[in-house]
Parts: sequence; structure tokens; C-alpha cells
Amino acid sequence: MKQIITWRSLLKTEKKKKYFLKMLKFLKKERKKSIIYPSCNEVFSAFKYTNFDKIKVVIVGQDPYSNFNQANGLAFSVRYGQNIPPSLRNIFKELKSDIKNFVYPSHGFLKKWALQGVFLLNSILTVEKDKPGSHKKIGWLNFTNVVIKKINKYKKNVIFLLWGNFAKQKIKFINFKKHIILISSHPSPYSAYNGFIGCKHFSKVNNILTKLKKKNINWNI
Repeated sequence: MKQIITWRSLLKTEKKKKYFLKMLKFLKKERKKSIIYPSCNEVFSAFKYTNFDKIKVVIVGQDPYSNFNQANGLAFSVRYGQNIPPSLRNIFKELKSDIKNFVYPSHGFLKKWALQGVFLLNSILTVEKDKPGSHKKIGWLNFTNVVIKKINKYKKNVIFLLWGNFAKQKIKFINFKKHIILISSHPSPYSAYNGFIGCKHFSKVNNILTKLKKKNINWNI
């Protein structure tokens, strides 16, 4: 019987390392004096909703939304009831033109993608309110680099969607002979029309999954 690899077993050693424990200590201290997103119980939502053995697609984001109450631990996703941010609006715009039956949603909570095997990983997992990039240097990049390395090593035929220069930094940890990498500009309003709009990544993902005899992603949320 094949043993199922879990996030817990893969990351157990990493979470005991000095840099990781130091980072947790820093976050605990910061939460006492500042507002940090996402909440403590949502920081690892991407890992909670997408089991390691279920990963089909990896979408790499930068860091969580820093505006009030938006971040929920899934890259590009926001809580129910929150306005859909510009980058996510452009993602939905591309989906609308790319996927025939896509219905533009009234919310931006991407849990349904995550449950289907779309691993929505931010490179940095926390942020201080109204200060984008504020936790870039506290250790999260080390951790998420390891996460990508583990996926690269223990999985095969995973489709990586790398949108923008920040996400492309992860490419050096991915073996393109084992996995599929799709690259475009970031969906931000500043760069979406430099390659993201019209990239057709969502239909390409499903075409690849069909060839691999895997179930397609239902992109409707």
C-alpha cells in the first residue's frame, strides 16, 4: 500500500529550525502591538485546504493583502463580503474570456479552487496592516522555497502558474522535465496587459490535466 505523504510529515523538521522558531516568536510579539494579516488560524490555510497528495496546480502569489480584513491565507483570495481587489478582478476577467462556462462571481473567496487541488501559495505568509511587503525579510521566503522544493521532489506533473517577477523567483526550484511551468506577467492593473490578459492559463491547465487523465478544475467559485 502506497504511503500518503502529508504536509505535516514533509515540514515537521523545517518547523523546528531556528529561523522558523525565531519567525514565530517575532509574529507573536508583533501581534500584540500591531494588526497582522491573516489571523493566526488562517496563516496556513493553503496547506489546510489543499492536501499535499491532491496538488494538481500551484499558483504563487507575493504576500497577503494588507488592507483591512481581506487576507485569508490563500494567494489572491479574499474573505467573503470583501470587495474584489484589482488583481483578482483581472484574474476573473481572464477567466471570463478563457473559460466558456465561467460565471463572474460576487465574492473573491477561492476555497473551491484549493479543495480541487489548486495550491494557492503566497511567497510571504503574513503582513502588517497597510504595509505591503513588511514581512518580506522575516523568514517566510526560506520556508516557501522549501515548500516548492518539496513539491518538486515528491510530486510529478504539477502545473506551476508563475505570474509576475516575484513568483518567477521560484522557478529555480522547479524541474521543468518533471513539471509544467506557465509564465505570464502579474494580474495587477500595472502589469496585467503585459502578458497576463490573454494568457489563457486556465484553459491550458485543464487541457494539460485532460492529457494527464486527471479531473479538470472547475474554475467557478
